[in-house]
Amino acid sequence: MATEGGGKEMNEIKTQFTTREGLYKLLPHSEYSRPNRVPFNSQGSNPVRVSFVNLNDQSGNGDRLCFNVGRELYFYIYKGVRKAADLSKPIDKRIYKGTQPTCHDFNHLTATAESVSLLVGFSAGQVQLIDPIKKETSKLFNEECDFSTKWKRLAELEPWVPVSTWDLAAEVQGSGYVGPPPFCIVAWFEHH
Repeated sequence: MATEGGGKEMNEIKTQFTTREGLYKLLPHSEYSRPNRVPFNSQGSNPVRVSFVNLNDQSGNGDRLCFNVGRELYFYIYKGVRKAADLSKPIDKRIYKGTQPTCHDFNHLTATAESVSLLVGFSAGQVQLIDPIKKETSKLFNEECDFSTKWKRLAELEPWVPVSTWDLAAEVQGSGYVGPPPFCIVAWFEHH
């Protein structure tokens, strides 16, 4: 590429440039193909989590992947690191309006090719049990609480209790939920 005036060679490859139409930027394939990309200026504020589960189906494609971007939750077939997932065809996609997913985890003990339990924790403190294969919502926990108080609750989801079908979730205020659905409320700290 020759420059005007000096005639010098410039062997610089640009990764971004600006025109009157806007900013053009070279993106990696994973960023470019992601559905509903988040604008670059707000990417740092949205929590993103990834969960994996193996369903042991006969086709050999038993691995599933769940991730959230902002207020959206996606569920895909995962084919390994050598083959990219088709991000335009999710098995299940959910968009939440009032709150956003902050964490999620699969129950690996009860997962089958026909059904899998996925717990999702939200920024306002709710915990939802869903089945992304059957595309149904089983139960929403903690929705009756008043979240307008100064103690804004944030659900922190812990993994399923080892070697059981029970799950565990906790709130910043100190409440915990343990057991098979329906959850039972356990006060972990007396001062809350």
